[in-house]
Amino acid sequence: MLFPQLPPHPIPLCVAALTIVTASTDITCRRIPNRILLLSLIVSLAVQTWLHGAVLGAGSWLAGAMTGFALLIPLYLARGTSAGDVKLLLTIGAWVGPTMVVYIVLATFLIGGVWSMAFVLYRRRTTQLIANLQCLAMGGRRLGRGMDAAAQPGRRITSVGSLPYGVAIAAGTLGVLFASAA
Repeated sequence: MLFPQLPPHPIPLCVAALTIVTASTDITCRRIPNRILLLSLIVSLAVQTWLHGAVLGAGSWLAGAMTGFALLIPLYLARGTSAGDVKLLLTIGAWVGPTMVVYIVLATFLIGGVWSMAFVLYRRRTTQLIANLQCLAMGGRRLGRGMDAAAQPGRRITSVGSLPYGVAIAAGTLGVLFASAA
């Protein structure tokens, strides 16, 4: 079996609804509301404990949440995504557990990477992307939105644009849920 077994009912439906709502708000407002994530975390804990018992359910909830957090926090620290995206993946992990959230992260990275490259090519920002990567590879340190002048004199990282990454997370999540159901 390529994908882990689909979590028990009603988890896939709740996760699908969560990802569609958060992707919609990320597209329209470029934010993922904390109220939605907090409510979803509370409901997911209740559902996990109802389905698996207090200890096993809470353990699965916590392990999934921490796995989702741990897998996306490096991208946040590198300023490649926002805190809302990290919290969304943490919440999805709380719903689906640690094993499935790993698959979701891999699918999200694949979708987000292809989408980002298409975006860079479409906007004709390939030269800036390469310059940014070279600057980072040379050991430049970030200061706010630019680079430390001592590390790279005269060179600053300029954004090549931003995408609502909640959409890539939703696409990766829905793709893994559908693949697991087959």
